[in-house]
Amino acid sequence: MNRNILTDNAISSCAQWATRARNVLVSGSTRASRVAARALAGSSKATNSLKKFTKTQPTFLGRATVPVALVGVSPTSLPSKLGHCRRIIPFLLSFLLLSASVARAQDGMIDVSRLHEPGLTPPIPIAITGFSPEVERTLNFDLTVMGFKQVPPNAASYQLIGKPSANVEGELSFGKNILLTKAYTGGNEHSQAHHLANDVVLKITGINGIAGTRIAFKGNTTRVGEHGYVGEIYIADCDGYNRQAVTRDADTVAAPCWVPGRFAVYYTSYKFNYPNIFFQDLATAQRRNFAHFAGMNSSAAVSADGRHVAMVLGRSGSPEIWVCDETGSGLKQLTHTTEASSPCWSPDGQWICFAAKPGGRRSLYKVSVDGGEPIRIPTSGVANPSEPDWSPDGKWIAFTAQMGGFEISVAPATGGSATTLIEGEDPSWSPNSRTLIFVRHGSGGNRILSLLDVPTKQVKDVSRSSGSSTSNSQPSWAR
Repeated sequence: MNRNILTDNAISSCAQWATRARNVLVSGSTRASRVAARALAGSSKATNSLKKFTKTQPTFLGRATVPVALVGVSPTSLPSKLGHCRRIIPFLLSFLLLSASVARAQDGMIDVSRLHEPGLTPPIPIAITGFSPEVERTLNFDLTVMGFKQVPPNAASYQLIGKPSANVEGELSFGKNILLTKAYTGGNEHSQAHHLANDVVLKITGINGIAGTRIAFKGNTTRVGEHGYVGEIYIADCDGYNRQAVTRDADTVAAPCWVPGRFAVYYTSYKFNYPNIFFQDLATAQRRNFAHFAGMNSSAAVSADGRHVAMVLGRSGSPEIWVCDETGSGLKQLTHTTEASSPCWSPDGQWICFAAKPGGRRSLYKVSVDGGEPIRIPTSGVANPSEPDWSPDGKWIAFTAQMGGFEISVAPATGGSATTLIEGEDPSWSPNSRTLIFVRHGSGGNRILSLLDVPTKQVKDVSRSSGSSTSNSQPSWAR
């Protein structure tokens, strides 16, 4: 038998067992690599090896629910005689490639970076037991928006068990292996639960969690003032707790934006009867009127190093994108287009993405911070993109697509096919480039802040348990 070609029997067996193996969660053993290699060789002995391996690895295969991403292989490059098995071979090749790069099964680690496909990744099943109701609710929220799903213990890949203690203490296990045991002190049980959730996420995925990170947003009341609805700028934890008012202007406010690495924000306020951009140090509550030119001053966006600010100014007669340094000096106009709006920075600080309508139809563009002609960013599959936000890892741009309603969508930062995720608007990326905060429309016209785990499309609403605003919007995630 030619070992370079899969026999019909081996193909049939591999098809059956590759279906089981699609749910591989972790692999690092040399034995896994050998099995995959033998399966690729194609003998009946190889197929039996694959069967034997899956039978003897119940924790490795039987309890996993996250499919391995298929990478680096084009099915069309396989011999035509393989026919319907072309779908199997890329998986086996991927299995072989992944076995050398992901953590060992006994460590309970998975390679989430290879599964970050918007809207296509099943959640990781985890059981959460033995905690107080408040701690369990907090853990459920935090883990849901990081790609986990709380399930009964008999359906879980991971067990997170609380231990009797005056403080939050938890044990994380994968099968019979204890991955983490830790007790937390300081703060209240809500903040301790955040720390536990972050440790669980980091242990299992290798990615930093987002529990306890901060957001800024606009909160409107039902009162209408001279310039529109009266509201204030607020900050809070990303689950809505520890909410604090930043402004007390009793006027129209808009577009808060965090300064990366600092406890400070920019925002627009009509406090002096015109839309001016303010900078405010949240530690001291001191603020200064940063941009107060004739016409519009809005939508401040800060570069990743915190040293430069892009914004929409109307000083040239129409809304255009301008940039300056953090002191306000070096002001330069970057665009000469139609209805430029919503600037955001690339992580390397070299580009500014924005929305505009130069031909009467809105599209996304990017322009160099040194100036030059804007470059269109294709977002095929959706229409009228606006409100872009560049992910901190540089890979994605999230935006609002307007197609009858408002849809949260993502597209590669280089442009390409867009993926529509959920109804909503005003997306802002989390620091780890996985979760989005966005605005959805509730009953009575109220706007509600929600968190969206992009790979799994799981959603949790941000708490509105405190504060006097009835409608929250325009969120910005601290990075």
